[in-house]
Amino acid sequence: MNDVLASYAAAATPEMIAGYDALPPERIYASVRDFLPGDPARIAEIGAGTGRDAAWFAAQGHRVLAVEPVRELREAGMKLHGNDIEWLDDRLPELAGLDAYAPFDLIVLCAVWHHLDTAERARAMPVLASASAPGGRLVLSLRHGPGRHALPTPPEETIALAAAAGFALTHRAEAEAVHAESRAEGVHWTWLVLTRGLGPGEGHAGEIEHRG
Repeated sequence: MNDVLASYAAAATPEMIAGYDALPPERIYASVRDFLPGDPARIAEIGAGTGRDAAWFAAQGHRVLAVEPVRELREAGMKLHGNDIEWLDDRLPELAGLDAYAPFDLIVLCAVWHHLDTAERARAMPVLASASAPGGRLVLSLRHGPGRHALPTPPEETIALAAAAGFALTHRAEAEAVHAESRAEGVHWTWLVLTRGLGPGEGHAGEIEHRG
């Protein structure tokens, strides 16, 4: 993971940041849009980069925590979207500071999961479950194809890890890459929507209305 973070720090040029921030979240999340919160919700985006998606969620009336370990991206995001979202310097798989902000109605990992190996994913999933509200949702995109520090992300592996942590599969969809260069390289994505079950003594998160 240290190599991954160092690579992103080195690549965080003004051109890269501008290009990343310009990608449209409406297209990125099109496969799971019906499963995102409709009413105001508490959202965490893990690996938020410049905060592009976090700011998009905030513009819809949600309270959003952007979690980003790469200082160069986090500081750029604060300049671009600092008034719209809250920031946390934290990293997978431990996410040691996340509990202080939990629980969340939605946790999002967009273009992040492929940077973790199998052991790191197994450590991260219970952390994500612990930070999720009862009935809350976890949305992950799984990358398929070449890429910087991109490890294979078999959907069945992630679904099994999620089930062991108390999540149920709610939705699965396949999508092409939004970025033209990635599409040309044959990159495509599997999107998973996972819903945390209710533990003993836990009530329903009735104040949050989910679409889908």
